[in-house]
Amino acid sequence: MNTIFNLNFEPGIAGLPPDLASLWGFRSGKQGIHASRTIMLNELSQLLDAASGEVTRRGYADIIMDGNCLGKRTAATRKISLYRLTELYGLDARLLLFRIMRNLWRRHETSRPLLALLLALARDPLLRATSQSVFATPFGHEFGRQTMKDALSDTVGERLNDATLDKVVRNAASSWTQSGHLRGRGRKTRQQIEVTPATTAYALLLGFAVGYRGHLLFETPWTAILDSPPGKLIDLAVDAKRFGLVDIKQSGHMIDVSFPSMFTKKERELIHGSY
Repeated sequence: MNTIFNLNFEPGIAGLPPDLASLWGFRSGKQGIHASRTIMLNELSQLLDAASGEVTRRGYADIIMDGNCLGKRTAATRKISLYRLTELYGLDARLLLFRIMRNLWRRHETSRPLLALLLALARDPLLRATSQSVFATPFGHEFGRQTMKDALSDTVGERLNDATLDKVVRNAASSWTQSGHLRGRGRKTRQQIEVTPATTAYALLLGFAVGYRGHLLFETPWTAILDSPPGKLIDLAVDAKRFGLVDIKQSGHMIDVSFPSMFTKKERELIHGSY
């Protein structure tokens, strides 16, 4: 039986000063790309495969629009795909969460679906609103779409009509299938994902970004996405340290996690001066 965590992401994100939220790349509000698309894992993979080295936001646009790395037939469909991928992921190395995800993506291929999901959750409020319904479904049980629709309705109120809510549910269910949390096409079943040191490090980073520290870093809405208890995540964080992704220090009941290799000097100054 999966453990149910509090998956309310919004207080942490809403509590960030606007300049810090912009630095990290978080997005809030009640609108999101899942009204029209999924996390677009295949398209993101095609784009990042085509983008070698350090690529600017304009560079990603050129790769999609001029290079047509996504194989779209018209300029109009390329432009729409560019817009949706930018809204979901940022596509800008000046955004910490995108740049760090991109670096982990290149080095840890098996972690890619979860890395994409975690970043999409940071940037799409509609996707965040669907998370509780997924994690309330026990492993091996059929996922109930109506539960997700009800959760969405509670979040957005009357802003979305019934047909749009249904579309968000279809897209979100597909996204959670792409990440591995659900399995199946029409009827979907909840399944436990395989978590890695890289995805653990990234989930810890997201918790750190919104103010969690110490043991609480292992009990955030972001680490809940990993389907693993805190004890296992601590072990994975120790593995992540061996990969050079995090620094973790333990003394008795105290634990400290930091990310010395992920930030520039200027970013460290901005981050530590803001918390």
